[in-house]
Amino acid sequence: MTQHSDQGQHSDRGLSALSIRRPLLAMVMNLLIVLAGFAAFMGLDVRELPNVDRPFVMVRANYPGASPSTVDSELTSPLEDAVARVSGVRRIGGSSEEGSTRVWLEFEPGTNLDVAATDVREAVSQVEANLPSRVEKLTITKTNADAEPIVQIAVVADQFAVMDLSDRIENDIMPRFYSIPGIASVELFGVRNRQLRIELDPLQLNRFQVSASDVLNALRNAPYDIPVGSYLSKDQELLVRADASAITEDQVEQIQINEALRVGDVAQAYFSPETAENFVRLNGEPAIGLGILRQANSNTVEISDGVHNLVAALNDRYTDLTFTITSDQAVFINSATSEVVITLLLTIFIVVLSILLFFGKLRPTLIPSLAIPAALIGSLASFWLFGFSINLITLLALVLATGLTVDDAIVVLENCQRRQALGESSRQSALIGTRQVFFAVLATTAVLVAVFVPISFLPSSTGRLFREFGLVLAVSVCISSFVALTLVPAMAARMNLAVQNPKKGLVHRAGAAAQQAYMVLVRKTLAHPILMIGGCLIFLGAIGFISPQIQSELAPSEDRSQLEIMARGPDGVGIEYMQKHADSIEDILLDPKHNDVIASVYTIVGRRDKNRVSSAVTLVPWQERSQSHQEILAELNPALGSVESLRARGLSRGSLELGWGSRAAFQAYLTGPRYDLIHQASLELAQAMEAGPFEDVEISYNPTQPQISFEIDRASAADLGVSLDDLGILLRVLVGGEELVDLNIDDQAVPIVVTGPNGFLQDPMDLQGIYISSETGTQVPLSSVTRITQQGVASELDRAGQRRSIEIEAEIGDLPLSDAIVAFQELAEQVLPQDIDHILTGEAQGFIETNRDILLSYAFVCVIVFLVLVAQFESLKSPLVVFLTVPFGLAATLGAMIVQGQTLNIYSQIGLILLIGLMTKNAILLVEFADQEQRMGKELRLSVENAAAARLRPIVMTLLSTMLGALPLILSTGAGAEARAAIGWTVFVGLGLSSFFTLFLAPSLYVLLKPKRN
Repeated sequence: MTQHSDQGQHSDRGLSALSIRRPLLAMVMNLLIVLAGFAAFMGLDVRELPNVDRPFVMVRANYPGASPSTVDSELTSPLEDAVARVSGVRRIGGSSEEGSTRVWLEFEPGTNLDVAATDVREAVSQVEANLPSRVEKLTITKTNADAEPIVQIAVVADQFAVMDLSDRIENDIMPRFYSIPGIASVELFGVRNRQLRIELDPLQLNRFQVSASDVLNALRNAPYDIPVGSYLSKDQELLVRADASAITEDQVEQIQINEALRVGDVAQAYFSPETAENFVRLNGEPAIGLGILRQANSNTVEISDGVHNLVAALNDRYTDLTFTITSDQAVFINSATSEVVITLLLTIFIVVLSILLFFGKLRPTLIPSLAIPAALIGSLASFWLFGFSINLITLLALVLATGLTVDDAIVVLENCQRRQALGESSRQSALIGTRQVFFAVLATTAVLVAVFVPISFLPSSTGRLFREFGLVLAVSVCISSFVALTLVPAMAARMNLAVQNPKKGLVHRAGAAAQQAYMVLVRKTLAHPILMIGGCLIFLGAIGFISPQIQSELAPSEDRSQLEIMARGPDGVGIEYMQKHADSIEDILLDPKHNDVIASVYTIVGRRDKNRVSSAVTLVPWQERSQSHQEILAELNPALGSVESLRARGLSRGSLELGWGSRAAFQAYLTGPRYDLIHQASLELAQAMEAGPFEDVEISYNPTQPQISFEIDRASAADLGVSLDDLGILLRVLVGGEELVDLNIDDQAVPIVVTGPNGFLQDPMDLQGIYISSETGTQVPLSSVTRITQQGVASELDRAGQRRSIEIEAEIGDLPLSDAIVAFQELAEQVLPQDIDHILTGEAQGFIETNRDILLSYAFVCVIVFLVLVAQFESLKSPLVVFLTVPFGLAATLGAMIVQGQTLNIYSQIGLILLIGLMTKNAILLVEFADQEQRMGKELRLSVENAAAARLRPIVMTLLSTMLGALPLILSTGAGAEARAAIGWTVFVGLGLSSFFTLFLAPSLYVLLKPKRN
């Protein structure tokens, strides 16, 4: 930096001088920035978080009648192998259940989801011909397999006829939701569609010596309705069809099996609802549920608005049906957004009030206050330019930017006011005062930008999440600096800033006393700088010694006014069993004593598995209850844990779902070559975890699902002339039913399902007494060609990373997540054999990735800030003085976290990164003025003392404006208050503690590191 002469300082060149000469030009330039922000605001979306959805594509397929192991080997594994070759795949996983599979792929952040889905379709189509012939309903969607509905709707009828209601919902109502942009799929729960059921009578089959396959073949050929061509005359063209359809029960029973036999002779046909897969209840009353799943990268608020409008229209149209939205994620988003806007307005008021307190006059207060709307509204233009949205992260950035945006204006205006107090004219003080701090303003702005921008370019999900946060702060600071160097001097040059009779003011007297006391302390520290630095080093070492005590987590628990109750019964139980036990859960939740906190209970019995119950509990709004969600959970969980025969617990979800997995507090996958080996290892590890710090350890693989196996004696079957195909068809019909073809009834597809008589099988051994016709016409008992064995199998088989896997879930209680990860990895190292690996997932995975990214951010920020300081000061020693105050300020903040019991999470860590810039900014003001004093030829210690005296007031003013600006974040309530409080507390306490090192340590370092000049 070159030395400026007095003549140079008085010259009328530069942006500030131009603004002083042409104040209307300065005003117009700033108004254009504000107008650009207003224009951009009209086109911005509202979201909960930035658009950082992890790109997921899911492949689903059904394999009727296949066991989980058959699905795993014949369907899931080939599909995984096919889609794994798609470029950009980051993770791949799968789940095999009875008769169905799910394979999901997570792509690298930033992947074009449409292109990825197309690539997956092409990969699947290449292997589709090699899949078993009975595979059906192969679908590919752009959503996560574990994605939860953003909106859930319950439909209650005045007269609950499940078959008719299911038909109306699936054919008339559900398609309407797909017209709403952004919806990936609509899940239906509790529906039981109409089917034409054909009940075969095994005794009649034996009597007439026909096989089940004969009946099925007759039924397949019966619905005969095909076009045969067209008849063209001179005047018209007629389409000709041959129609011999059977669409009633009597018509179906009249279908001929052979010349002498009809279907009605060996079976009974009737319409009935399909077998229940799940049940839905709203506050204990039967209902049908719709779950709205959104596409990745779609807007939750826009989808919610569309759903609300459609539900209102449906309630008006269908007077006999009641559509109730039981849960809606947009409620939290809108409430949290409103809370942040209120916090922002309160922050602006507090910051302006603090400026008025220091300047003592209204007109000087208005000058830096103008920087707030200019910077905040002007930054909205960057939202539109970079494709950002209005969300909780960007609004949080604007709240924090409120205190920062006035800092530069305060520094400029305070210096102008100080020079006016020395007797200079308004124009002269504005020109010289602005030029005197011009470098400091640019230096602090460059440092803050150097802090914020690196946050924005981390490649992971965390980096992309806070990209908007960093860039919004950087743009706001740049605009505020422009305002400080243009509009502020232009207005200061035409205003009397001096305070009349300042010594009579209480604030002035208190400030003068504080400054006098400060200078006494500074002179003492400058007399013994080694003692000062040594004491700070001892403090730094003490914080380092106790730092392992700080608790770490991914994100603070948030009260979203929504709880989830998850319950699981024994493997192999039926849905009616779970239906009865779900009553116990609802009795607890719907107890009148909870009416003041619980608004509704939406229960799905048999979701994903027949032995599972899921209840979505909607709490009353935040302002209408005194208990937090954690207090409510603490009250409910003991009662839920006492429900007989079920394993039930309540939990809540957070906003940041950076991991991959279920909702348990801790999740991991064990992978290996065979399920039996993984299962044995998982049992040993679960036992070790239970003996350690973990609670309620649960393994996804439980070989307790009863399975009946028919071992066919091929030699006996051949000797007796029994067709294996006929045998297989008969067993499928009698056990699970066989779906044949669809009837077209009133333009609706109604499936024909052939089954055994209702209640015919009371015990698997009853099948041994069934007869089957042989090729010679004789009746052969199944006991002659089959042998029944019973064994326990797993109801679900998982895969992770294209390997067989078993998921382990556990609760960690009050144990910090960081400690839980360390404990698990130590146990896994001790217990697991070499051929069994472990993969952390869920919050643990997100925590590790986030910590890695944050540490990378710290490194980048520190290096870039130091390099920027070196480039600006054209020196190594002045930047070193500035930079060395940072570690002590961070250490003081961490120490306060330990004392107050605060956790180190993603929000508080972002606050620590923000502190680096704020601490550096204040130190620059002091060091840069001391450098100016030295260039004027003053002695080293006197230069530092003059800098401390001259810069105490602007440092304290900017410090308090930023601290008080963070105060509403700490005191905020309502939706999303936990995240706001975490970052607000870090900034408020961190700035307060770090100010000691800025005001006392920096002068001591300056005296030691800077060379003395004669």
